[in-house]
Amino acid sequence: MDSFVFLGFGADAWITIITVFVMFTILLFTKLRSDVVFLCAVGVLYVTGVLDTKETLSGISQASVAVVGVLFVVIAGLMHTGVLQWIVKHLLGIPKTYAKAVLRLMLPVAGLSSFLSNTTVVALFVNIVKMWSKKLGVSPSKLLIPLSYASGMGGVCTLIGTPPNLIISGLYEEHTGHAMNILATTIPGLFCLAIGVLSIIAMRRLLPNRKSPEEAFESTGDYTVEMLVPSDNSHIGMSIGELGLNKVNGGSLIELRHFDDEKILSPVPDDEPLMGGDRLIYAGQIGELLELEMTHGLVNADHPVFHYEDAPKNRHHLRTAYVHFGSSLIGTTMGTNGFEKEHNVTLVAVSRRGSRIEQSPREVVLKAGDTLLMESVNALTTDTQSMSRDLHFFESEDIPNIGWGTVVSSLVMISMVALSALGVMPLLQCAILAVFAMLIFRCCTPEQAMRSVNWDILMIFACSTVLGIAIQKTGIAERMATGILDVCGTNPIVVMTAICFAGTFITEFISNTAAGAMFFPIMYEAAEKLGYEPYPFLIALMIAVSSSFATPIGSPTHMLVYGPGGYRFSDFLKIGLIMNLIILAANILIVNIVYPLTPLP
Repeated sequence: MDSFVFLGFGADAWITIITVFVMFTILLFTKLRSDVVFLCAVGVLYVTGVLDTKETLSGISQASVAVVGVLFVVIAGLMHTGVLQWIVKHLLGIPKTYAKAVLRLMLPVAGLSSFLSNTTVVALFVNIVKMWSKKLGVSPSKLLIPLSYASGMGGVCTLIGTPPNLIISGLYEEHTGHAMNILATTIPGLFCLAIGVLSIIAMRRLLPNRKSPEEAFESTGDYTVEMLVPSDNSHIGMSIGELGLNKVNGGSLIELRHFDDEKILSPVPDDEPLMGGDRLIYAGQIGELLELEMTHGLVNADHPVFHYEDAPKNRHHLRTAYVHFGSSLIGTTMGTNGFEKEHNVTLVAVSRRGSRIEQSPREVVLKAGDTLLMESVNALTTDTQSMSRDLHFFESEDIPNIGWGTVVSSLVMISMVALSALGVMPLLQCAILAVFAMLIFRCCTPEQAMRSVNWDILMIFACSTVLGIAIQKTGIAERMATGILDVCGTNPIVVMTAICFAGTFITEFISNTAAGAMFFPIMYEAAEKLGYEPYPFLIALMIAVSSSFATPIGSPTHMLVYGPGGYRFSDFLKIGLIMNLIILAANILIVNIVYPLTPLP
C-alpha cells in the first residue's frame, strides 16, 4: 500500500482526498449534523492509518480551539449585561437617506463582529433591523444582506473576530514559533470593510425589494376562526377524538371553552366531550375550516370571545420562526413529522418569500427560509432551545438589564484585547482572565456561561485543524502548491491571488473554518516554494476564506437573514459575485501595501 502511487498521490493522500470529498458532499446534500460529519471524517483517517493517535487528538489540544471555547463565555457576559443592546439603542437613529442608513448599520455591526461572534451579533440585529426599516420606510431586504455582509467583513478585523483567523494564526505559530498579534488583520480588514460599504451603497439597485414575511401575518383574524356548537347539534356527547375535531382539514384545534365554564382547555384532550354552546377556536386556513359548518354542524361565532392580543402572556403566545438550511423539517409537513406534538406547539400559518401560502399549514411541504407562525400552548414552558436545530427564533424572553454590569463587561473586553495586542500575555491567558472577571463581577452566571459554549462549533473547529494536518502530511498541500506554481508561474502576487480566489469560492459551500484549515498548508507551502515569508500570504488567506457573499449557505449569518428578508437564492448571487471580486481585489492590494513581501533568509 505504501508503494501505491496514482497521479502523483500515494494511498494515504487518496484516502484523504476521497474522505474530504465525501464529507463535503454529505454536508451539501444531506441534513446530517455538521459536527458529526466532521468527526466521522477524522475517524476514517484515524482508522485507515492516515493519522496516528497524537495527530488525531491534536485538534482538541490546539490553543486556538481553547480560545474559541473561552470566548463564548466572554460573549455571554457582554450579552447578559446588555452591551449590544446599549450600542444598538444609541447608534442607529433615524438617518435621512439609504446611504446614511447603510453606514449607521454596517459600521457598528462590523465593529461588534470584530470582537464577538458574528452569528450572535446578526441574530440580535435581525428583529431590530426589521422594526427600524419600517420607521425608515425601507424594505427589510434592502438592509438585511448589508447586515450579514458587515458582520463577515468586521469579523476579519481581529484574530478573535472569526474562527478561521484563530485557526490560521494558531497553525502559523506552530510552524514558526511566532505568535500573530491580535490586531494583525485590523488595517487590511478595515480597508476591505470601507470598500465593501461603499460597494453596497453603489450597488443598492442589485439588492432585492422583497416583502417582509411577517406582513402575511399582520392580522390574527386571517388565520384563526371561532366555531360555536349549536344546542341541537347531533354530535353533542361524543368526544373530540371520536369526531376528529382536533386535527381537521385546513388547521388545528388550539382551544375549547365550555358554555358557562371559565376553564379553558388548551391543548384539548381527545376524550373531552362536546357540549352545546361550546366554542372551538381553530387556527389555519379559514376557507377549509369553515367547512366544519357542513361536516360537523358547527356555526361561525358571531361574537368571538377569543383574541390573541387579550390573552395572558403565558398563554396563546404567537412566535415567528424560520426554517434554516439543514433543518430536518425541510421536505416534510407538520401533519406527518410529529414536530408539533414533540414540542407542544401548533403551526398556525406558513409564509414563503413574503406571501402567506394559501393552503392548510399542516399540509405545506416546508422549505429552507419558510416563515412559520407558531402558537405556544404555554409560552413559559415552551423550550425554543430544543427546536433550534430546525428553527430559528429571533425574539428573546431574556431581556438584559443595562447598568453597572454593562460598563464592567465592556472594560473586561477592552482590557483583554489591549493586553493581548500589547504582547503582555498570550491571547488564551487574556481570555481566561476575562472569563474569571465576568464571573467574579456577575456579568453572567456559571450556568449562563456553560450554556453559552457552542460545542458543535468547537467540534468542527477541532476536526478542521486535524483535516488540515492530514492534507499537509500526505503531501496533498505540497502537490497542490506545486500545481498552482506550474499554472501561475513564480509571481508571488499572482499565486496569492489564485489561492485566495480558490478559498473564496470554496467557502461559499463549506464553513470558513474548514476552508481556513485546509488552505493553510497549501498557501504556506506555496509561499515557501516561492522563497517568501508566509505571513502576508496567510493574512490575505484569512480575509479570503471569510469573504463569502454569493450564496446563502456560505455563512451562518446569511442563513439567519434569508428567511426574515424573504430572499431567494439568486438574490445573493446577483450582488454577491461582484462583492467577492471587489473584496478579493481590495484584499490583495492592501495586504501587499501593509505587509510587503519579504524573501526568506
